[in-house]
Amino acid sequence: MLYNKAFSVFYIYIFFTLFMFLYYFCVTNVLQKEAMEKLKATAVYYLDTIRPKKNGNCSVKIKVTYNRKRRYYSTGIEISVSDYESVINSKRRTIEQKELYNKLISFQTKAQDVIDSLTVFTFDNFEEGFFEQRNVNDSVSFAFDKYIEQLRKEKRIGTALSYECAKNSLEYFKKNLSFADISKRFLTDYEFFMIENGKSKTTVGIYLRSLRAVYNLQKIDANNYPFGNGKDKYSIPKGSNTKKALTIEEVAKIYNYNAPNNSTKEMARDYWLFLYLCNGMNVKDFCLLKWSNIKNDMLTFKREKTKRSNKDIKEISVALKPETMEIINKWGQPSISQDAFIFPHLQKGMSIEKQYATSKQLIKTINHYVKEICQELKINENVTTYFARHSFATVLKRSGARIEMISELLGHSSVVVTESYLSSFENEQIQKETDFLTIGFKKAN
Repeated sequence: MLYNKAFSVFYIYIFFTLFMFLYYFCVTNVLQKEAMEKLKATAVYYLDTIRPKKNGNCSVKIKVTYNRKRRYYSTGIEISVSDYESVINSKRRTIEQKELYNKLISFQTKAQDVIDSLTVFTFDNFEEGFFEQRNVNDSVSFAFDKYIEQLRKEKRIGTALSYECAKNSLEYFKKNLSFADISKRFLTDYEFFMIENGKSKTTVGIYLRSLRAVYNLQKIDANNYPFGNGKDKYSIPKGSNTKKALTIEEVAKIYNYNAPNNSTKEMARDYWLFLYLCNGMNVKDFCLLKWSNIKNDMLTFKREKTKRSNKDIKEISVALKPETMEIINKWGQPSISQDAFIFPHLQKGMSIEKQYATSKQLIKTINHYVKEICQELKINENVTTYFARHSFATVLKRSGARIEMISELLGHSSVVVTESYLSSFENEQIQKETDFLTIGFKKAN
C-alpha cells in the first residue's frame, strides 16, 4: 500500500515537472515571438497631413517603423485628404482610384519585401535596397530623397529643406520626372512655368541649382549634360542682387527708437542692432554664442555656414562696443559656465532640428517688430535681419574702410563676395558727390 502511494506521488511529480517545463517553453516562445515582432520592421503607406502643399494636397509616403523609430520615404504621389480617404475606404472605386490604390499597395509591398529580404535590418540597408528597386539612377524625386537624407545626417537642416522645396516644385511641374526628361527644353519650360505662376528668377535659380547638384551626383553620359552656356545648353538664371542696406542715419534712428521697456519689440530692436554691431552676424550664429566666445573686449566666433564648405575656417573677430555690452547685459543669461549660451534661446542637448526651428522663429520675431519700428520711423525699406549684415558692410565702405578689411570682418572667402554685399550709394549722396560738376555755372551766367 505504501509502495503504491509512493509510486503515485512519483508519477504526479513527474507529470507536474513535465507540465511546468512545457508551460515555460510555450510562454517563453510566445514572449520571444512578441519581442521579435516588436523588433521586426514594418512598412505602411501614410498620408503626410502635417506638411500640406499650397494647393491643399498632401504627400503620400511609405512609413517604415523599426524598434520604435520611424522614417518616411516619398512615393511622389500627392492627393487631398478627402480623395485619399475615398481611395482607401471606398468599396466601389473608380478606375482612377483603383490605379492609385494599386500603386500604394505596390509601394508598400516593395518596401516590405526589401525588409523581409534583409538578414539584419538597418535603415541604411533598407534604403539601399528600396531605392535600387525604385530605379534611383533614373528617378529625380528619389535621387533628391537620397541626397536630402544625407544632408539631414550631416545636420544641414536648412539645406535639406531647401532641396525638398526644389524636389516638390519639380514634381509638381512634371510627375514621375526622370533624368532622361531633363533637357534644355524641359528646363526652359520649367522656368517659364515658374515665372508665369508668380515665382521670382531668384527662386527658379535656387531650385535649378539644387537640381544641377543632384544631377551631377548621377553617373550620366556627359554628352547629355543640359546645363551650361552654348546652343544646346541651359543657363540657370541669376536673381537680381537687391541691395539691402541702410544709411548710418537710418541705423541711428533705430538705435534711438523708444520701445516699451522689457517688451518683445525692444528685444527685437536690440537684437537687430547687436547683429549690425557684431560684423553683420546672422541669427543662427547669434543663438550659438557662448560665454567662452568673449575675452576682454573682443568676441570671436566661427560662422556655422562655412564650417562644412571651407577647410580653413576663418575666425571672425568683433570689437565689443559699450552699446553691444549693454545688449548682452540686458538680454543675456549670466552663467558661471563658459560653455553656456549667452542668450536664452537654445538649450544644451537640443536637437539640430529644434535649434533650426528656434532660430527661424527668432528671425520672424525680429523681422516683424523691426519692420513695425521702421514704418513708424518712415524708413521706406522692408528691413530684415539681412539688412544688418549689408548695412554693416556698406556703412564701413562709406566711412572709407578698405574692402579687404571689410571682407575679413565679414568672414568672406574673397573680396568679390564682399562686393556683392556693398550697396549702391543712395541718390542723395550721389547728388552731393557730383555737385562739383556744376560749380561755377551760375557765376558764368
